[in-house]
Amino acid sequence: MDTKAIGAVSLSIRSLSMDAIQKANSGHPGLPLGAAELAAVLYGEIMKHNPADSKWVDRDRFVLSAGHGSMLLYSILHLAGYKVSMDDIKSFRQVGSKCPGHPEVGITDGVEATSGPLGQGIALSVGMAIAESMLAARFNTPKHKIVDHYTYSLVGEGCLEEGVSSEASSLAGNLHLGKLIVFYDENKISIDGNTEITFTDDIQKRYEAYGWQVLRGSMYNAQEIADLVNMAKNETKRPSLIILKSVIGKGAPKQGTADVHGAPLGEAGCAEAKKTLGLPVDQQFYVVPEAYKYFEERRKDFAKAEEDWKKKFADWSKENPELAKLWDDYWNCRQTGDAAAPSYKVGDGLATRDASGKSLNCMADRYKWLVGGSADLQGPNKTKLNNDDGTYSADNQKGRTIEYGIREFGMSQVMSGINLHGGLRAFGATFLVFSDYLRGSLRVAALSKIPNIYIFTHDSIYVGEDGPTHQPIETISSLRIIPNVQVLRPGDAEESQLAWEMALESKDHPVCMAFSRQKLTVYAKEGDWKADARKGAYVVQKGADTPDVTVLATGSEVNLALDAAKLVKGKSVRVVSVFDKNAFDDADDAFRNKILGGAKRVVVAEAGVRAGWEGYAKKADLFTIDRFGESGPAGKVAEYLGFTADKLAALLSK
Repeated sequence: MDTKAIGAVSLSIRSLSMDAIQKANSGHPGLPLGAAELAAVLYGEIMKHNPADSKWVDRDRFVLSAGHGSMLLYSILHLAGYKVSMDDIKSFRQVGSKCPGHPEVGITDGVEATSGPLGQGIALSVGMAIAESMLAARFNTPKHKIVDHYTYSLVGEGCLEEGVSSEASSLAGNLHLGKLIVFYDENKISIDGNTEITFTDDIQKRYEAYGWQVLRGSMYNAQEIADLVNMAKNETKRPSLIILKSVIGKGAPKQGTADVHGAPLGEAGCAEAKKTLGLPVDQQFYVVPEAYKYFEERRKDFAKAEEDWKKKFADWSKENPELAKLWDDYWNCRQTGDAAAPSYKVGDGLATRDASGKSLNCMADRYKWLVGGSADLQGPNKTKLNNDDGTYSADNQKGRTIEYGIREFGMSQVMSGINLHGGLRAFGATFLVFSDYLRGSLRVAALSKIPNIYIFTHDSIYVGEDGPTHQPIETISSLRIIPNVQVLRPGDAEESQLAWEMALESKDHPVCMAFSRQKLTVYAKEGDWKADARKGAYVVQKGADTPDVTVLATGSEVNLALDAAKLVKGKSVRVVSVFDKNAFDDADDAFRNKILGGAKRVVVAEAGVRAGWEGYAKKADLFTIDRFGESGPAGKVAEYLGFTADKLAALLSK
């Protein structure tokens, strides 16, 4: 190892970071100044990557879980030769910059994941490591390892305090993810001061209890870091946590204190830090010439590593043509099977969660790259995959069913990691009410344009006896307001199949599907209902060309509306299934008017809060539930709350 060159890179990271943060008058200098050596040795000596091709599929992945230290990442990406220019560095934290305040995937070349909300990065890294192991088990042969890379992540105290890191780390240990290596920047400082005030866990014992190998060293010894990584790689049965003792804001006047965590050093502070570090005080954005020279030479080795892999891949493809075709199908999300969609006839009765289970298995046959499972609710969620691959585990990495355990937040981040890795598509499932546990992850997935698939069952008060703690009232509305999230609430089995087809079609947004616990009757539908449903809503029962009243219903309330319409005398009632409310909201006026039919009056029926529906009907015509539920048999709960076909019919008859 050229320790002198690594030193030049480390110094340059500190120089670029403090100046970019100072110019922006915003940012977090503590981590980039304190962990520069790690970034230098990781990108210079340890990682298998090629800055000229940041999407090389067999590259090592690095996720900066402590995303507030983003200038560490931007600086090393610039120095290593990724498409991060000096002008990009100088525009740090400005509108439209390729160097936003926290890393964002798709914005900055070489950034693998959107990180910032603490703990989510390490959890997402677990998903990437799972994806690597799954693909390796499927495609590697005794002669050729075409999938053989590591996932690295850098965490701080804040990441380890957040619960999602515990969920995911526990899962990683259980699954023996030996190719996951996490660095812990142990500086014992957070925003409010020394972490002793709130965080006195023995991290080594904690991670050993999770089933991890734990190693210790100094942040400021590049050779030691490299040696520790080699030790981590030699441990194939356990993920590794490498604890690196560090000094936050190293070189700054107030190093080792909370003052350098999240605020610019100030002009005087930058000058003093540069003097301490041996940098030119009168130059901004200074890069030590040896740093550029070092990476210019290393880029030849990086390119050769990818070229060698391509040759290996070509040999593998020639010897394994069927696997090679499957590889292309996996990475291009192409159909791999031809299972027929489940069919239903009008009058069939089944819960949409049961219909979802049938559709899931249809899709799992059509698309062998579909993997996933539930948060310990495989039976209730109907997510059992009926295939020969079995459950994914340390002993069966070909398994397609993932047992996430009771870890909703961790499950969602693992899904994001799998989907970001590429080559696979992940789904996860839980009760709708527990989507609140994973909401933070869903938001970041939407921001990142990750097409996670969420199966949410038990979608209303009809959960019944479990009572109000398990009866989602506000949940559907709260999911709909997250930008770039598609929420589908099917009303019967046929709509459930369409929901799954649409979920698999998504390339740039998460899809949430909400399914019922109770049986729902398959109903007759008007015209080309699927085409209209894709636009948000369609006419189930026409009523008349210009009906007296149109009912906008979702999910199980479509059945309720149809039953209520039969009880209404002297008025024509149109029943509409609002399959995707957000899409219906965004549709043009002509389409909405066609669906509404010019009705004199619109009534909304949904077993949840009225929020979001106010633009369609008067408050008195919102047949909703704006209070928590009750414990009891489903029908009795609905009757107690006045949410019945009789009550809806009375409202329609007014």
